[in-house]
Amino acid sequence: MPLEKHFHTNATHATFLVGFNVLLFGCGNIIWVPLMRVLGKRPVYLMALAVFVAANAWSTKATSWGSLLGGRMVAGFGAAAADATVPSAVAEMFFVDERGHCMMFFHFAIGCGLFLGPLINAYVVEFHNWRWSTGWIAITGGVIFILAFFLIREPQYNRERRQYPEDEIPTPKTYSQWLSLTVGYNSDRPLQRFLTTFWKIVQIALYPPVLWVACLLGVFVGWTIVIQITSSQTFVKPPYSWTLGKVGVFSISAWLGAVLSFYFGGRLIDLIANRARKHDHDLRPRPEKRLIALVLPFLLAPVGIIIFGQCISRKTLWVGPAFGFAMHTFGFIATSNIAITYAVDAYQDYAGEALVTVFVIRAIIAVMCSFYSNVWIKNDGLEKVGGCA
Repeated sequence: MPLEKHFHTNATHATFLVGFNVLLFGCGNIIWVPLMRVLGKRPVYLMALAVFVAANAWSTKATSWGSLLGGRMVAGFGAAAADATVPSAVAEMFFVDERGHCMMFFHFAIGCGLFLGPLINAYVVEFHNWRWSTGWIAITGGVIFILAFFLIREPQYNRERRQYPEDEIPTPKTYSQWLSLTVGYNSDRPLQRFLTTFWKIVQIALYPPVLWVACLLGVFVGWTIVIQITSSQTFVKPPYSWTLGKVGVFSISAWLGAVLSFYFGGRLIDLIANRARKHDHDLRPRPEKRLIALVLPFLLAPVGIIIFGQCISRKTLWVGPAFGFAMHTFGFIATSNIAITYAVDAYQDYAGEALVTVFVIRAIIAVMCSFYSNVWIKNDGLEKVGGCA
């Protein structure tokens, strides 16, 4: 791989770039979510985007392995603000009967980044060099920063939720007023609010449903990383001998799995939950009913991993591994949305705080998989790792 040759390192150390980036991507929410409760979401998004752009620009100019690793870690921290805070915003902006469908746009966007990003990166590295793999991300992040500054409004609502008399209803804000960075600022003891939010994160981390969601997503993300690392190292060698661009094209199969999961992981869980609410004549959210939809991804994703492992270990035609990767990704994206929507419904008032634990544990499991997948596969073989003795 280009990075291994440039910095004279091995494949295991090269995975550190992904592993620590993912770790900070999860742990960064420990800072961003409490900050969101004080400053509002709009300032947090803009600050995080600025950090993200600067870190990717830093990575582009890195002259040592340590500098590059530091840049990837800071980039992960900046990107973290797009994680736990977004489901929290969805919970504030959309009604419970459409929350699953709206949340699916969030997870589909993450899926596009996970599976179309490697496609773009592969061709960028093949036709230019590895430095531009972070350079184009910095440019894209800068464009998104400009769009966010002019288009993202503050969704956080700090006033008490009740029916206000007509003379207390504030006048609508103009477009220029919505651009202010202080619209969502909560001036009621900001430092105490920050620390209180942090303490709530610690408390909610002990809730069994939150821990279950975190471990569930961690397993799916971990296996996704194992497949991606295996693919990038296998297809460039005989008998495939693909170029980096072709290895990137392989990830389209995963993206197609994400596309197919859009209905089953989004609109379907709304239909199930809404039907349960009508049947029970209860207007409250029924988060547990959404979990029924987990049956399909739970059946497909493990079979997809087995197909991928068996086909790669036997050096079959690329169609087999691609089919297995698509099945796993279908289950991964659908399960992610179902589980996150369940957590948001269960803890709507503290959705951001609950999801911090989810994403931290998910990141830790993902990092462990990225660090030790090569050793695991080398010792036991991909056939056993994929689930078959």
